Amino acid sequence: MAIDEIAQGAISAPPDFGGLTTVVDAAQLKAAGGGGIAGILASNPYFSAGFGLMGLGVGLAVARQAVTRGSTLLYKQLLVDLEIPSKDKSYSWFLDWMARESVTTGKTNLVPDQVTEGLRRKGRIHDWFIRLRNRYASSHHLSVQTTYKQHDNGSVTANFSLVPGPGKHILRYKGTFIQVNRERSARLMDLTSGTPFETITLTTLYRDRDIFKELLEEANNMAMKKQEGKTVIYTSWGPEWRPFGQPRRKRSLDSVILDEGVQERIWSDVKDFLFSGKWYADRGIPYRRGYLLYGPPGSGKSSYIQALAGALDYNICILNLSEQNLTDDRLNHLMNHIPDRSILLLEDIDAAFNKREQSDESGYQLSGVTFSGLLNSLDGVTSSEERIIFMTTNHPERLDPALIRPGRIDVRELIDNASSYQIKKMFLRFYEGEHKACDRFANAVHELHVPVSTAQLQGLFVYNKSLPEKAIEMVPLLKSS
Repeated sequence: MAIDEIAQGAISAPPDFGGLTTVVDAAQLKAAGGGGIAGILASNPYFSAGFGLMGLGVGLAVARQAVTRGSTLLYKQLLVDLEIPSKDKSYSWFLDWMARESVTTGKTNLVPDQVTEGLRRKGRIHDWFIRLRNRYASSHHLSVQTTYKQHDNGSVTANFSLVPGPGKHILRYKGTFIQVNRERSARLMDLTSGTPFETITLTTLYRDRDIFKELLEEANNMAMKKQEGKTVIYTSWGPEWRPFGQPRRKRSLDSVILDEGVQERIWSDVKDFLFSGKWYADRGIPYRRGYLLYGPPGSGKSSYIQALAGALDYNICILNLSEQNLTDDRLNHLMNHIPDRSILLLEDIDAAFNKREQSDESGYQLSGVTFSGLLNSLDGVTSSEERIIFMTTNHPERLDPALIRPGRIDVRELIDNASSYQIKKMFLRFYEGEHKACDRFANAVHELHVPVSTAQLQGLFVYNKSLPEKAIEMVPLLKSS
């Protein structure tokens, strides 16, 4: 229908837009001319308002997306993050470092009010950190770690260390402000320890990114300094080695008195092995050495290994083959991932495998380690190189010959009950210069006609500090102990 024909009469068009009726007369249509329906809609105020609101919404959405992208880009350009997962060794280093350094005095501290005020005077470049400080500084909370220390006199004291708890913290380190966010997963758990996974995220300005390396190096140096002059004892924890307790003070070789010549033979062999790496490699011989110390309980086997590790500046990895849920694969993995400069110690090896027929091929008790799995870990195709293993046993007669054959056990030494040589050396170590009393003490011990361990002698000497005559009087008590 042409517009001129429509103009001959008024036509009502009552379309409903939300209850409103719009009348379009001929004059309107004629005024629209060639604009058609677009012209009609443009001239209608209701349609104009609707299109305006829609345009405003689209504009706001576009602006919001632009702000989001812009802030993300700005974040990437101005800030940098460092993530430290709880599985990484530096995680505990950083917590210890932060526990020591996060004090109100010193070069590293929680941001105080006067520092924030100083930042305001510097301008807006630190506004982001100021906002974080205002938001989170008052919500800092700490976690406590309690350790016990036994002193030489037998007393025990507790030490409390405060480490940052989960949440956000602001630190200042060497003039650089760092946000520390410690997050604990509510879903992911560490199956080996039964604790939730944690992550520490450090955030600072991109220009200060090199501060992360300095911080971690300082944390590492602090952790290593705590171990100086000490021996770290490791135990297996799932598929990895973890320190057990606090590092032990190194024990001197002179403090463990073995029978004449025993200590010298072991020390000489170990030192020769450590300096013979090229000799082994040139001849295609696996570079590993096994030692078996056998003898009655309390004769000093474990004590000597600890003293030897201290003299070599080595640590000790203790592996319990009777541990529940220990499997051949996990045993092989642990023995191939021993921490550097460490001695692997298998104590009471007879308790885990008392003859092959007893262990069968199903391990011991609830352990999943098989006898063949142990042998393969010691010298199989997948066994590790550059390794020193010490085994101890009170009953060498119970060990399977396959376990102690050459190549698996290279040196065997009897660490027996106290001999005359050991009795006199120990007495003079505790009571220096008392040579006459030493002879009387040795004769009194021999008159008992019973074997006496070095552990028994040490207990007697410790009980009678600086009292050699009292120690001689108490010798008969060794017979009943």
